[in-house]
Amino acid sequence: MNDLERRVVERIEAGRDELVELTSHLIAFDTTARAVDDPPREEAALQEYLAGRLRTAGAETEVWEPDPSELRGKPLVPEGLTFEGRPQLVARFPGKGSGRSLLLNGHIDVVSSEPWASWSSDPNRAEVRDGNLYGRGSCDMKGGVAAMVFAAEALAGLGIRLGGDLVVCTNTDEESSGAGGMALVARGVRADAGIVPEPTSFEVWVACRGSSYATIEVPGRPGHAEIAQPHWREGGAVNAIEKATIVLGEIQRLREDWRAREDYRHAYLSAPDMVPTVIAGGEWPVTYPSSCRMTCGVLYVPAQADAEGWGSEVEREVTDRLLRAAAVDDWLAEHPPSITWSTGVMSMEISPEEPIVTTALAASEDLGRPGKLAGLDSWYDGATFTLLGGTPAIGFGPSAIGGAHTIDEFVPVDDLVACAQALALSALRFCGSSV
Repeated sequence: MNDLERRVVERIEAGRDELVELTSHLIAFDTTARAVDDPPREEAALQEYLAGRLRTAGAETEVWEPDPSELRGKPLVPEGLTFEGRPQLVARFPGKGSGRSLLLNGHIDVVSSEPWASWSSDPNRAEVRDGNLYGRGSCDMKGGVAAMVFAAEALAGLGIRLGGDLVVCTNTDEESSGAGGMALVARGVRADAGIVPEPTSFEVWVACRGSSYATIEVPGRPGHAEIAQPHWREGGAVNAIEKATIVLGEIQRLREDWRAREDYRHAYLSAPDMVPTVIAGGEWPVTYPSSCRMTCGVLYVPAQADAEGWGSEVEREVTDRLLRAAAVDDWLAEHPPSITWSTGVMSMEISPEEPIVTTALAASEDLGRPGKLAGLDSWYDGATFTLLGGTPAIGFGPSAIGGAHTIDEFVPVDDLVACAQALALSALRFCGSSV
Protein backbone atom coordinates (compact mmCIF):
# COMPACT_ATOMS: atom_id res chain seq x y z
CA MET A 1 0.00 0.00 0.00
CA ASN A 2 1.13 3.54 -0.68
CA ASP A 3 0.97 6.36 1.87
CA LEU A 4 -2.50 7.52 0.85
CA GLU A 5 -3.90 4.01 1.06
CA ARG A 6 -2.39 3.50 4.49
CA ARG A 7 -4.01 6.73 5.67
CA VAL A 8 -7.40 5.50 4.52
CA VAL A 9 -6.94 2.11 6.17
CA GLU A 10 -5.85 3.75 9.43
CA ARG A 11 -8.77 6.19 9.31
CA ILE A 12 -11.26 3.33 9.06
CA GLU A 13 -9.54 1.36 11.83
CA ALA A 14 -9.69 4.40 14.08
CA GLY A 15 -13.42 4.64 13.39
CA ARG A 16 -14.12 1.04 14.43
CA ASP A 17 -16.60 2.03 17.15
CA GLU A 18 -18.41 4.41 14.82
CA LEU A 19 -18.75 1.67 12.22
CA VAL A 20 -20.25 -0.66 14.82
CA GLU A 21 -22.63 2.12 15.86
CA LEU A 22 -23.67 2.70 12.26
CA THR A 23 -24.36 -1.00 11.71
CA SER A 24 -26.29 -1.19 14.96
CA HIS A 25 -28.40 1.79 13.96
CA LEU A 26 -29.31 0.14 10.65
CA ILE A 27 -30.25 -3.09 12.41
CA ALA A 28 -32.67 -1.15 14.64
CA PHE A 29 -34.82 -0.18 11.63
CA ASP A 30 -37.51 -2.75 10.88
CA THR A 31 -37.06 -3.51 7.19
CA THR A 32 -38.36 -7.06 7.17
CA ALA A 33 -38.89 -8.41 3.65
CA ARG A 34 -42.46 -8.15 2.47
CA ALA A 35 -45.18 -9.82 0.51
CA VAL A 36 -46.67 -7.75 -2.31
CA ASP A 37 -49.54 -6.36 -0.22
CA ASP A 38 -47.65 -5.73 3.03
CA PRO A 39 -47.64 -2.13 4.32
CA PRO A 40 -44.31 -0.30 4.52
CA ARG A 41 -42.20 -0.72 7.60
CA GLU A 42 -39.23 1.57 8.34
CA GLU A 43 -37.56 1.49 4.93
CA ALA A 44 -38.10 5.21 4.29
CA ALA A 45 -36.62 6.19 7.66
CA LEU A 46 -33.52 4.08 7.05
CA GLN A 47 -32.99 5.49 3.55
CA GLU A 48 -33.36 9.06 4.77
CA TYR A 49 -30.90 8.38 7.56
CA LEU A 50 -28.30 7.10 5.10
CA ALA A 51 -29.02 9.91 2.66
CA GLY A 52 -28.40 12.47 5.40
CA ARG A 53 -25.05 10.93 6.29
CA LEU A 54 -23.94 10.72 2.68
CA ARG A 55 -25.04 14.31 1.95
CA THR A 56 -23.03 15.47 4.94
CA ALA A 57 -20.03 13.67 3.46
CA GLY A 58 -20.44 15.58 0.19
CA ALA A 59 -22.54 13.30 -1.99
CA GLU A 60 -25.31 14.32 -4.33
CA THR A 61 -28.26 12.24 -3.14
CA GLU A 62 -31.60 11.17 -4.52
CA VAL A 63 -34.27 9.30 -2.58
CA TRP A 64 -37.36 8.36 -4.52
CA GLU A 65 -40.27 5.94 -4.68
CA PRO A 66 -40.29 4.20 -8.08
CA ASP A 67 -43.42 4.59 -10.18
CA PRO A 68 -45.01 1.11 -10.48
CA SER A 69 -46.32 1.93 -13.95
CA GLU A 70 -42.78 2.49 -15.21
CA LEU A 71 -41.71 -0.94 -13.94
CA ARG A 72 -44.77 -2.92 -14.98
CA GLY A 73 -43.76 -5.98 -16.98
CA LYS A 74 -40.07 -5.64 -16.24
CA PRO A 75 -38.09 -8.60 -14.93
CA LEU A 76 -38.06 -9.28 -11.17
CA VAL A 77 -41.05 -7.01 -10.46
CA PRO A 78 -44.08 -8.95 -9.16
CA GLU A 79 -47.51 -8.06 -10.47
CA GLY A 80 -49.20 -5.46 -8.27
CA LEU A 81 -46.05 -4.40 -6.44
CA THR A 82 -45.85 -0.76 -5.38
CA PHE A 83 -43.07 1.15 -3.65
CA GLU A 84 -45.17 3.40 -1.45
CA GLY A 85 -43.16 3.98 1.71
CA ARG A 86 -40.22 2.00 0.31
CA PRO A 87 -37.89 4.43 -1.49
CA GLN A 88 -34.57 3.73 -3.17
CA LEU A 89 -31.39 5.74 -2.54
CA VAL A 90 -28.61 6.82 -4.87
CA ALA A 91 -25.70 8.95 -3.63
CA ARG A 92 -23.01 10.13 -6.02
CA PHE A 93 -19.58 11.45 -5.11
CA PRO A 94 -18.50 13.21 -8.31
CA GLY A 95 -15.06 12.31 -9.59
CA LYS A 96 -12.66 14.43 -11.58
CA GLY A 97 -13.61 12.64 -14.77
CA SER A 98 -10.19 11.12 -15.32
CA GLY A 99 -10.94 7.63 -13.99
CA ARG A 100 -13.44 4.82 -13.98
CA SER A 101 -16.68 4.97 -12.02
CA LEU A 102 -17.54 2.46 -9.29
CA LEU A 103 -20.90 1.41 -7.90
CA LEU A 104 -21.30 0.20 -4.31
CA ASN A 105 -24.69 -1.40 -3.78
CA GLY A 106 -26.54 -3.10 -0.95
CA HIS A 107 -30.06 -4.13 -0.07
CA ILE A 108 -31.71 -2.92 3.13
CA ASP A 109 -34.42 -5.57 3.52
CA VAL A 110 -33.87 -8.52 5.83
CA VAL A 111 -35.64 -11.82 6.37
CA SER A 112 -38.09 -12.27 9.22
CA SER A 113 -36.69 -12.64 12.73
CA GLU A 114 -39.24 -15.33 13.62
CA PRO A 115 -39.13 -17.33 15.75
CA TRP A 116 -38.31 -14.24 17.77
CA ALA A 117 -38.23 -16.07 21.11
CA SER A 118 -35.38 -18.30 19.92
CA TRP A 119 -32.91 -15.39 19.74
CA SER A 120 -30.42 -14.90 22.58
CA SER A 121 -31.00 -11.14 22.34
CA ASP A 122 -33.46 -8.80 20.63
CA PRO A 123 -32.77 -9.19 16.86
CA ASN A 124 -33.49 -5.49 16.28
CA ARG A 125 -31.23 -4.29 19.08
CA ALA A 126 -27.66 -5.02 18.00
CA GLU A 127 -25.37 -6.42 20.64
CA VAL A 128 -21.62 -7.05 20.61
CA ARG A 129 -20.53 -10.28 22.26
CA ASP A 130 -17.07 -11.85 22.02
CA GLY A 131 -16.09 -9.63 19.12
CA ASN A 132 -19.24 -10.36 17.10
CA LEU A 133 -22.10 -8.00 16.32
CA TYR A 134 -25.45 -9.79 16.65
CA GLY A 135 -28.74 -8.74 15.12
CA ARG A 136 -31.01 -9.42 12.18
CA GLY A 137 -29.24 -8.23 9.05
CA SER A 138 -25.81 -7.93 10.66
CA CYS A 139 -24.52 -10.53 8.21
CA ASP A 140 -27.03 -10.20 5.34
CA MET A 141 -26.52 -7.43 4.65
CA LYS A 142 -26.74 -4.34 6.82
CA GLY A 143 -23.16 -5.00 7.89
CA GLY A 144 -22.08 -4.75 4.25
CA VAL A 145 -24.21 -1.64 3.72
CA ALA A 146 -22.62 0.02 6.75
CA ALA A 147 -19.14 -0.92 5.52
CA MET A 148 -19.65 0.60 2.08
CA VAL A 149 -21.18 3.80 3.47
CA PHE A 150 -18.38 4.11 6.01
CA ALA A 151 -15.75 3.53 3.30
CA ALA A 152 -17.22 6.36 1.22
CA GLU A 153 -17.35 8.64 4.25
CA ALA A 154 -13.72 7.86 5.10
CA LEU A 155 -12.53 8.74 1.60
CA ALA A 156 -14.49 11.99 1.65
CA GLY A 157 -13.37 12.83 5.18
CA LEU A 158 -9.74 12.69 4.08
CA GLY A 159 -10.44 15.10 1.23
CA ILE A 160 -9.88 12.44 -1.41
CA ARG A 161 -11.51 13.02 -4.76
CA LEU A 162 -11.54 9.97 -6.96
CA GLY A 163 -10.78 10.05 -10.64
CA GLY A 164 -14.21 8.69 -11.45
CA ASP A 165 -17.59 8.87 -9.76
CA LEU A 166 -18.27 6.77 -6.68
CA VAL A 167 -21.94 5.78 -6.61
CA VAL A 168 -23.39 4.44 -3.36
CA CYS A 169 -26.91 3.05 -3.65
CA THR A 170 -29.23 1.07 -1.42
CA ASN A 171 -32.42 -0.68 -2.45
CA THR A 172 -35.39 -2.51 -1.04
CA ASP A 173 -36.79 -5.86 -2.15
CA GLU A 174 -33.83 -8.14 -2.67
CA GLU A 175 -34.90 -10.87 -0.29
CA SER A 176 -38.44 -10.98 -1.68
CA SER A 177 -38.16 -10.39 -5.42
CA GLY A 178 -35.27 -8.36 -6.83
CA ALA A 179 -37.58 -5.45 -7.66
CA GLY A 180 -35.45 -2.86 -5.84
CA GLY A 181 -32.34 -3.54 -7.90
CA MET A 182 -34.47 -3.52 -11.06
CA ALA A 183 -35.82 -0.10 -10.05
CA LEU A 184 -32.27 1.24 -9.74
CA VAL A 185 -31.29 -0.09 -13.16
CA ALA A 186 -34.48 1.34 -14.69
CA ARG A 187 -33.54 4.69 -13.15
CA GLY A 188 -30.26 4.58 -15.06
CA VAL A 189 -27.91 3.70 -12.20
CA ARG A 190 -24.75 2.44 -13.88
CA ALA A 191 -20.99 2.48 -13.52
CA ASP A 192 -17.91 0.92 -15.05
CA ALA A 193 -18.05 -1.78 -12.37
CA GLY A 194 -19.83 -2.59 -9.15
CA ILE A 195 -19.30 -4.25 -5.78
CA VAL A 196 -22.13 -5.69 -3.71
CA PRO A 197 -20.79 -6.38 -0.18
CA GLU A 198 -22.89 -9.46 0.50
CA PRO A 199 -21.36 -11.81 3.11
CA THR A 200 -18.85 -13.62 0.86
CA SER A 201 -16.13 -14.22 3.48
CA PHE A 202 -13.88 -12.01 1.34
CA GLU A 203 -14.23 -14.30 -1.66
CA VAL A 204 -15.10 -12.61 -4.94
CA TRP A 205 -18.32 -13.87 -6.48
CA VAL A 206 -18.10 -13.84 -10.27
CA ALA A 207 -21.10 -16.08 -10.99
CA CYS A 208 -24.49 -17.16 -9.69
CA ARG A 209 -27.08 -19.74 -10.63
CA GLY A 210 -30.46 -18.78 -12.01
CA SER A 211 -33.83 -20.26 -11.10
CA SER A 212 -37.23 -21.00 -12.57
CA TYR A 213 -40.19 -22.59 -10.82
CA ALA A 214 -42.38 -25.35 -12.25
CA THR A 215 -45.86 -26.11 -10.97
CA ILE A 216 -46.78 -29.63 -12.04
CA GLU A 217 -50.33 -30.89 -11.65
CA VAL A 218 -50.80 -34.61 -12.03
CA PRO A 219 -54.43 -35.65 -12.58
CA GLY A 220 -56.19 -38.62 -10.99
CA ARG A 221 -59.77 -39.78 -10.66
CA PRO A 222 -61.56 -39.84 -7.31
CA GLY A 223 -63.19 -42.93 -5.89
CA HIS A 224 -63.75 -44.67 -2.57
CA ALA A 225 -60.36 -45.70 -1.21
CA GLU A 226 -61.81 -48.52 0.91
CA ILE A 227 -63.51 -50.23 -2.01
CA ALA A 228 -61.65 -52.23 -4.66
CA GLN A 229 -61.59 -50.27 -7.90
CA PRO A 230 -61.78 -51.59 -11.47
CA HIS A 231 -59.29 -50.52 -14.14
CA TRP A 232 -59.55 -46.85 -14.95
CA ARG A 233 -60.77 -47.62 -18.47
CA GLU A 234 -63.71 -49.29 -16.82
CA GLY A 235 -64.43 -46.21 -14.71
CA GLY A 236 -62.20 -47.02 -11.77
CA ALA A 237 -60.43 -44.50 -9.59
CA VAL A 238 -56.85 -43.34 -10.24
CA ASN A 239 -54.52 -42.27 -7.43
CA ALA A 240 -52.95 -38.97 -8.47
CA ILE A 241 -50.32 -39.19 -5.75
CA GLU A 242 -49.12 -42.56 -7.01
CA LYS A 243 -49.01 -41.24 -10.58
CA ALA A 244 -46.97 -38.28 -9.34
CA THR A 245 -44.20 -40.69 -8.36
CA ILE A 246 -43.61 -41.29 -12.08
CA VAL A 247 -42.88 -37.60 -12.49
CA LEU A 248 -40.71 -37.56 -9.37
CA GLY A 249 -38.70 -40.46 -10.75
CA GLU A 250 -37.99 -38.57 -13.95
CA ILE A 251 -36.98 -35.50 -11.95
CA GLN A 252 -34.38 -37.61 -10.17
CA ARG A 253 -33.05 -38.98 -13.49
CA LEU A 254 -32.92 -35.46 -14.90
CA ARG A 255 -30.85 -34.27 -11.94
CA GLU A 256 -28.42 -37.15 -12.38
CA ASP A 257 -28.08 -36.45 -16.10
CA TRP A 258 -27.31 -32.79 -15.47
CA ARG A 259 -24.69 -33.63 -12.88
CA ALA A 260 -22.96 -35.99 -15.29
CA ARG A 261 -22.62 -33.44 -18.11
CA GLU A 262 -19.15 -31.97 -18.46
CA ASP A 263 -20.45 -28.82 -20.13
CA TYR A 264 -22.63 -28.06 -17.10
CA ARG A 265 -19.76 -28.22 -14.63
CA HIS A 266 -18.83 -24.76 -13.39
CA ALA A 267 -15.63 -23.76 -11.63
CA TYR A 268 -17.45 -21.69 -9.00
CA LEU A 269 -21.00 -23.05 -8.85
CA SER A 270 -22.69 -26.26 -7.82
CA ALA A 271 -24.26 -28.45 -10.47
CA PRO A 272 -27.69 -27.61 -11.84
CA ASP A 273 -30.55 -29.07 -9.88
CA MET A 274 -34.31 -29.55 -9.76
CA VAL A 275 -35.70 -29.55 -6.23
CA PRO A 276 -39.31 -30.47 -5.32
CA THR A 277 -40.23 -27.94 -2.65
CA VAL A 278 -44.02 -28.08 -2.23
CA ILE A 279 -46.44 -30.96 -2.74
CA ALA A 280 -50.18 -31.25 -2.08
CA GLY A 281 -52.81 -33.79 -3.06
CA GLY A 282 -55.99 -35.41 -2.02
CA GLU A 283 -59.30 -34.26 -0.62
CA TRP A 284 -60.38 -36.83 2.01
CA PRO A 285 -58.72 -39.69 3.89
CA VAL A 286 -61.02 -42.30 2.34
CA THR A 287 -61.01 -40.94 -1.23
CA TYR A 288 -58.53 -41.54 -4.02
CA PRO A 289 -56.87 -38.16 -4.68
CA SER A 290 -58.13 -36.46 -7.82
CA SER A 291 -54.96 -34.44 -8.28
CA CYS A 292 -51.46 -33.97 -6.97
CA ARG A 293 -49.69 -30.65 -7.35
CA MET A 294 -45.95 -30.13 -6.97
CA THR A 295 -43.80 -27.04 -7.12
CA CYS A 296 -40.16 -27.52 -8.06
CA GLY A 297 -37.28 -25.07 -8.15
CA VAL A 298 -35.02 -25.47 -11.16
CA LEU A 299 -31.54 -24.09 -10.47
CA TYR A 300 -29.45 -23.69 -13.59
CA VAL A 301 -25.88 -22.68 -14.41
CA PRO A 302 -24.85 -20.08 -17.02
CA ALA A 303 -24.23 -22.77 -19.68
CA GLN A 304 -27.95 -23.61 -19.58
CA ALA A 305 -29.18 -20.01 -19.74
CA ASP A 306 -30.35 -18.12 -22.79
CA ALA A 307 -28.51 -15.06 -24.09
CA GLU A 308 -30.04 -12.83 -21.40
CA GLY A 309 -29.29 -15.23 -18.54
CA TRP A 310 -32.84 -16.60 -18.20
CA GLY A 311 -33.95 -20.22 -18.09
CA SER A 312 -36.32 -20.48 -21.06
CA GLU A 313 -34.28 -23.26 -22.65
CA VAL A 314 -34.11 -25.18 -19.38
CA GLU A 315 -37.86 -24.85 -18.97
CA ARG A 316 -38.44 -26.38 -22.42
CA GLU A 317 -36.05 -29.24 -21.66
CA VAL A 318 -37.72 -30.03 -18.33
CA THR A 319 -41.21 -29.86 -19.80
CA ASP A 320 -40.29 -32.21 -22.63
CA ARG A 321 -38.56 -34.72 -20.32
CA LEU A 322 -41.41 -34.88 -17.82
CA LEU A 323 -44.15 -35.21 -20.43
CA ARG A 324 -42.28 -37.94 -22.31
CA ALA A 325 -41.71 -39.88 -19.09
CA ALA A 326 -45.37 -39.51 -18.12
CA ALA A 327 -46.54 -40.73 -21.54
CA VAL A 328 -45.14 -44.19 -20.81
CA ASP A 329 -47.97 -44.65 -18.30
CA ASP A 330 -51.29 -45.43 -19.99
CA TRP A 331 -53.34 -43.11 -17.73
CA LEU A 332 -50.91 -40.18 -18.00
CA ALA A 333 -50.53 -40.73 -21.75
CA GLU A 334 -54.20 -39.82 -22.11
CA HIS A 335 -54.33 -37.45 -19.13
CA PRO A 336 -50.95 -35.73 -19.19
CA PRO A 337 -49.72 -33.55 -16.32
CA SER A 338 -49.96 -29.81 -16.76
CA ILE A 339 -46.74 -27.86 -16.28
CA THR A 340 -46.71 -24.10 -15.78
CA TRP A 341 -43.67 -21.95 -15.20
CA SER A 342 -42.97 -18.84 -13.18
CA THR A 343 -39.82 -16.88 -13.76
CA GLY A 344 -37.33 -16.74 -10.93
CA VAL A 345 -34.01 -14.99 -11.36
CA MET A 346 -31.27 -15.05 -13.95
CA SER A 347 -27.94 -16.82 -14.02
CA MET A 348 -24.86 -14.65 -14.35
CA GLU A 349 -21.10 -14.82 -14.75
CA ILE A 350 -18.40 -12.28 -15.47
CA SER A 351 -14.82 -12.83 -16.51
CA PRO A 352 -12.29 -13.35 -13.72
CA GLU A 353 -10.13 -10.96 -15.72
CA GLU A 354 -12.47 -8.01 -15.17
CA PRO A 355 -10.49 -5.18 -13.54
CA ILE A 356 -12.85 -4.99 -10.56
CA VAL A 357 -12.22 -8.69 -9.83
CA THR A 358 -8.47 -8.36 -9.70
CA THR A 359 -8.74 -5.06 -7.83
CA ALA A 360 -10.88 -6.50 -5.04
CA LEU A 361 -8.72 -9.61 -4.69
CA ALA A 362 -5.56 -7.52 -4.42
CA ALA A 363 -7.09 -5.13 -1.88
CA SER A 364 -8.23 -7.99 0.31
CA GLU A 365 -4.85 -9.69 0.17
CA ASP A 366 -3.03 -6.46 1.08
CA LEU A 367 -5.20 -6.30 4.21
CA GLY A 368 -4.25 -9.82 5.23
CA ARG A 369 -7.55 -11.28 4.04
CA PRO A 370 -6.54 -13.23 0.94
CA GLY A 371 -9.63 -14.31 -0.93
CA LYS A 372 -10.35 -16.39 -3.99
CA LEU A 373 -12.77 -16.54 -6.87
CA ALA A 374 -16.14 -18.05 -6.02
CA GLY A 375 -19.80 -18.00 -6.94
CA LEU A 376 -23.22 -17.98 -5.30
CA ASP A 377 -25.50 -20.96 -5.83
CA SER A 378 -28.44 -18.63 -5.24
CA TRP A 379 -28.77 -15.09 -6.68
CA TYR A 380 -28.01 -11.50 -5.67
CA ASP A 381 -28.49 -7.98 -7.01
CA GLY A 382 -25.10 -8.07 -8.74
CA ALA A 383 -26.72 -10.17 -11.47
CA THR A 384 -29.26 -7.41 -12.13
CA PHE A 385 -26.60 -4.75 -12.49
CA THR A 386 -24.45 -7.02 -14.67
CA LEU A 387 -27.07 -8.37 -17.06
CA LEU A 388 -29.72 -5.63 -17.10
CA GLY A 389 -27.64 -2.56 -16.28
CA GLY A 390 -24.39 -3.24 -18.12
CA THR A 391 -22.36 -2.85 -14.91
CA PRO A 392 -20.14 -5.90 -14.24
CA ALA A 393 -20.74 -6.40 -10.53
CA ILE A 394 -19.07 -8.75 -8.09
CA GLY A 395 -20.10 -9.90 -4.65
CA PHE A 396 -17.41 -9.12 -2.09
CA GLY A 397 -17.96 -8.65 1.61
CA PRO A 398 -17.50 -9.83 5.19
CA SER A 399 -17.65 -13.31 6.65
CA ALA A 400 -20.72 -15.47 6.31
CA ILE A 401 -19.93 -17.54 9.40
CA GLY A 402 -22.64 -15.66 11.29
CA GLY A 403 -25.20 -17.39 9.13
CA ALA A 404 -27.43 -15.40 6.80
CA HIS A 405 -31.13 -15.94 7.58
CA THR A 406 -30.38 -17.80 10.84
CA ILE A 407 -31.25 -17.32 14.49
CA ASP A 408 -28.57 -15.27 16.32
CA GLU A 409 -27.19 -13.93 13.06
CA PHE A 410 -23.91 -12.07 13.52
CA VAL A 411 -20.94 -10.52 11.76
CA PRO A 412 -17.44 -10.35 13.29
CA VAL A 413 -16.53 -6.74 14.06
CA ASP A 414 -13.06 -7.30 12.61
CA ASP A 415 -14.74 -8.29 9.34
CA LEU A 416 -16.80 -5.11 9.26
CA VAL A 417 -13.63 -3.05 9.56
CA ALA A 418 -11.70 -5.11 7.01
CA CYS A 419 -14.62 -4.94 4.58
CA ALA A 420 -14.81 -1.14 4.79
CA GLN A 421 -11.05 -0.95 4.32
CA ALA A 422 -11.12 -3.26 1.30
CA LEU A 423 -13.96 -1.33 -0.32
CA ALA A 424 -12.12 1.96 0.17
CA LEU A 425 -8.90 0.53 -1.26
CA SER A 426 -10.79 -0.91 -4.22
CA ALA A 427 -12.35 2.49 -4.92
CA LEU A 428 -8.97 4.21 -4.74
CA ARG A 429 -7.34 1.75 -7.10
CA PHE A 430 -10.21 1.26 -9.53
CA CYS A 431 -11.22 4.90 -9.89
CA GLY A 432 -7.85 6.60 -9.31
CA SER A 433 -7.43 9.30 -6.71
CA SER A 434 -5.92 12.55 -5.56
CA VAL A 435 -6.11 14.80 -2.50
